[in-house]
This record gives sequence, C-alpha cells and structure tokens, in this order.
Amino acid sequence: MSLLKHADFRLFWAAQTVSTVGANMSRVALPLLAATTLAATPFEMGVLQAAQTIAFLLVGLPAGTLVDRKRRRPILITCDLLRALFLACLVVGFALERVDFTGLMAASLAIGFATAFYEIAYQSYIPAVVGRERLVEGNARLESTNAAARLAGPTLGGSLVQLLGAALAVSAQVVSHLASAFLLSRMRTVEETPARGDRRRMTAEIASGLRFVLQQPVFRAITGSAATYNFFYAVMMPLVMLLLVEELGLSGTTVGVLMAVSGLGGILGAAAAGRLAARFGQVRVMWLAYLLTVPTTLLIPLAHGGWGITLFAVPWFTVSFGIVVYNVGQVSIRQALCPPDMLGRMNASVRFIVWGILSLGSLTGGVLGEWIGLRGGLFVAGAGMTAGVLWLLLSRLVRMRDLPAEEPPTPQDAAASPSETSK
Repeated sequence: MSLLKHADFRLFWAAQTVSTVGANMSRVALPLLAATTLAATPFEMGVLQAAQTIAFLLVGLPAGTLVDRKRRRPILITCDLLRALFLACLVVGFALERVDFTGLMAASLAIGFATAFYEIAYQSYIPAVVGRERLVEGNARLESTNAAARLAGPTLGGSLVQLLGAALAVSAQVVSHLASAFLLSRMRTVEETPARGDRRRMTAEIASGLRFVLQQPVFRAITGSAATYNFFYAVMMPLVMLLLVEELGLSGTTVGVLMAVSGLGGILGAAAAGRLAARFGQVRVMWLAYLLTVPTTLLIPLAHGGWGITLFAVPWFTVSFGIVVYNVGQVSIRQALCPPDMLGRMNASVRFIVWGILSLGSLTGGVLGEWIGLRGGLFVAGAGMTAGVLWLLLSRLVRMRDLPAEEPPTPQDAAASPSETSK
C-alpha cells in the first residue's frame, strides 16, 4: 500500500510541510530584515546566522538522550507551539517598533533551541510512523515537501517583508507552526513510552551515541561529508545575502525568488531520488549526486547583474537537486542501520556535528567577508563544500551499490567492540 493511503503519514507529512515552510520563511525573512531594516554588517549577519543554529552545538547531545526517553510526537507538538510563541513576541515587538538587532538575535536563539529538539525528534519519529521497510519512500516524500518549503518559504518570506512589513511577515510564520501542531495532534499512531528501568547516566548515554556514530566507517563517512558541506554552506549564507542585496542591489522579492530556486531543484531531486536509487543503487547515487553537483558552487562568486545572475541561480538549483538526492540516501541509510532505542542519540550525535558546526561556519563567513571581501569568502565556501565529497570517495561506500543485507548493530556492539562494527 502506498504511503499516500496511510492516514497518519499524511498528517505527519502535512505537519512537516507547513512547519518547514514557516522555518524557511524565518531563515530568509529574519536575515533580510537585518540586512535592510537594521543595516547589519557582514559580521553581524554571521552572528545572526549562528544564532539560528548554535542550539545544535549547545544542547544537541543531551537533546538526543531526552528524545530517547520520551515519546516523540508530544515533543514535536511542544516545539511547534514554542516557535509560534517566540515568533509572536517578535510580531508584537515589530508592531511597537521596539525590535533592534539584539532583540532579533535573542528571538533567533530561542527559535533555534526549539528547532533543535524538533529536528531530532522528527527524524527519530519517522520509523515509528512508516516502518523500517518504507523508509526510502517516506523520506523521499518528506524531502520533496521539504524542498517545496525551501521553494515557497524564501519567496514568501522575502515578499512579505517587502510588501506587508515585518510584523505581518512574521505573523504568517506563527500560523504555520500552529497549523503543524494541530495536524500532529490528530495523529493516532501508538508510540510506546520508553522503559525507565535500564537508563544510565545522561553522560554515558551521550557517549554511547557519539561512539555509535564515530566508530563505524559508514556513519563516520556520511557524517564527515555532511559536516564539511554544512560548515562551508554556513560560511556562504551570510555572504550570499549581502551579495544579492548590497552588491547586486536586488529587491526583497527578487532575493526571495532567487533563494527559492534551490527549492525547485530540491523538489526535482526528491522526485528523482527513489528512481535513481533503484536504477543505480542507493549508496552509489548518494555519493555521485554530491560529486556531480556541489562543485558548481564555485561559479557563485562570479555572479553579476543582468544575465550574470544565472551564475548564482544555476548552481543554487543544481546543488539543491544533488544534495536532496544525497540526503534521501544518507538519512535512509542511517535510519536503517540504527537500532530503534538508539535513534534519538544517533540523530542527536549526527545533528550535533553536522548542524552544530553551522554556527561556527556562519561566524567564519562573517569574518571572511570583512577580511577578504564577499566574493573571496564565497570562493572559499564553494571550495570547502566541494571538498566534503572526499569523505565518501575515500570510504568503503564508493565500492558499494546498495547496503548489505545485514542486521543493524546493537548499541552494546557499537560501544564495546569498535573492531567488530567496522567490518
């Protein structure tokens, strides 16, 4: 039976879609407000970008342990309600003209903490909703709407800031998170409450999650490539916004449309991921998608006015296509190989590394923008993103077509016998 006929998956899918639209609106609307209304410098833009993701670095690991100790759906609902509350505070602040850069950064930090818990619980909840045998189909469908959200969110965020003002732009994001919480509350999937008797100290559980990720070659290669990509992607983001707004003089709507090009590439990537994996192999397609698309980012520093804007738009589209194909593969591999009682800690460990590093990348991007200029910083970012594929090319993944049919390792195996789990 197709997942389209699965009632709870449809609710989960819809909730994730509207929530991600709101999150992507925030990721463009808030920096755009900083660049235009608050006249932020390159370093301030880097600090603001860091504020949106630093929660993964600060609380990502304990969040995974807490997620493993609780049912995941209530966590998702709570995080959506908290994000709606923090954004509502911004609406009031903008309406009263009382929001400065410090206030905007504080709100971004609070939203980032709620997002960290949401993202870890979300990826840990998918197997309970669809079952392990449907992970590729479920992740492909979820990635398709994540990509659609990356298409709609930036366009809406940029347009609403320009056309309706800050307060109404942020109000739309409040509504999206409230709608997500309502849809999640309608789900009926029975999720067992994790047993309390065998819990260890939080530090021991955190350590077991990190060992599970870092001691196994497959997890280590995937995590290393994603972390390298994300660090340099974060270097690029504050510089891209300033390139489009300051150097090219584009309007908020135009910036939103250009940023949304990545969403279109992602939609097509998600639609193609399953068929490409079936034809060429799930593992092979994952690293090929990275290798063939990410190097196009080296064209972005050459973008200029007129037709030269295609030197931004084409790589932005191409990379999104490839990274979504890569993400469908790597997320499905991680979920398939991880024992159910380790999912929260595994996802938290991965997110701690690959998302926690975003804040460091954003700060680095701000420093590079001040030091060697926007275009120099963008070239460094593109080269670094491209280098992330080396983790995959130098691992045993490059010799595999699909994952071997074997039982996933247990947490005890991962913690106690690195040599066995590396076979």
